[in-house]
Amino acid sequence: MGAVAPRHILVTGGAGFVGSHVADLLAEQGATVRILDVLLPAAHRSRPDYLGNHEMIEGDVRDGAVLDRALVGVDAVCHQAAMVGLGVGVADMPGYVAHNDLGTAQLLAAMDRQDVGTLVLASSMVIYGEGRYHCAEHGLVRPPARAAADLTAGRFDPRCPVCGAALEPGLVPEDAAPDPRNTYAATKLAQEYLAATWARETGGTAVALRYHNIYGPRMPRNTPYAGVASIFRSALARGQAPQVFEDGAQRRDFVHVRDVAAANLAALRYESSGFTAFNICSGQPHTIADMATALSQACEGPPPVITGRFRLGDVRHIVASPTRATTELNFHATTEFTEGMTEFATAPLRP
Repeated sequence: MGAVAPRHILVTGGAGFVGSHVADLLAEQGATVRILDVLLPAAHRSRPDYLGNHEMIEGDVRDGAVLDRALVGVDAVCHQAAMVGLGVGVADMPGYVAHNDLGTAQLLAAMDRQDVGTLVLASSMVIYGEGRYHCAEHGLVRPPARAAADLTAGRFDPRCPVCGAALEPGLVPEDAAPDPRNTYAATKLAQEYLAATWARETGGTAVALRYHNIYGPRMPRNTPYAGVASIFRSALARGQAPQVFEDGAQRRDFVHVRDVAAANLAALRYESSGFTAFNICSGQPHTIADMATALSQACEGPPPVITGRFRLGDVRHIVASPTRATTELNFHATTEFTEGMTEFATAPLRP
């Protein structure tokens, strides 16, 4: 993967699902790892027992004094700290903006003060909104947000905004125009803009990793902010069938957390100044129903139930191209879907 990764890394949110795997892999590769995590009660009931011997500072990424202490001697930052998920409602907006955007701004300002010039940012595919669609007559189009009336009637797939025809979903490249459609997505895009501004003004390197649907050991259990894989897994642990929204045909790219950690290592070795974004995905899209079925079979549990229910703000299909990450980062996911889901079916979740 090219250059040697920096030796002393700060992992914000390093006690969390993705951050802890990043910290572990970096340590395995010989890096000295320091974790900064506020241990939000919504995400952690207690300090996780999987943190091992990593140095840890318990503190808030929005606190400049804490950041100055955490950045002493650091070569680079893997910024994983964030409130995640779609958000439950408009009342969530201040919390998401405070943790994700103000926190990132404070981190970047502290990195400037401490002369730390390399950032790997945990971004998300949600910035693309409804993804990429092609109309046979009008070419590439951007469908509007799906109407509640259409969803209630079971019309789940977006239509061409010009002629109303059916659309063909495609792979989203990194240069696609962003189209955030919920609070979380808006904050992740703002984080990217802040990182790009920091890189331009300081000459630093900022690499944004647009994660797709991550799953694997240490996922949080069922909460309003948990990923769909964790929600299904939690249901199966209770002996209940996974409840699949819409018709289950929503297409996603499920990527294992170990592959995401490997992408962070590759990003730390990336030799380019300025801001660059990469899709971090498996390149093997599956439907939500595929994932629910794979977990049910691996758990020997009840088959999934297709409910027809929906959430406004959800998108129908979002599958991205892995080409740039393959060619520029030399990154490709190695965990095959069935293998990963079989492992995840019995992997420990975070309380």
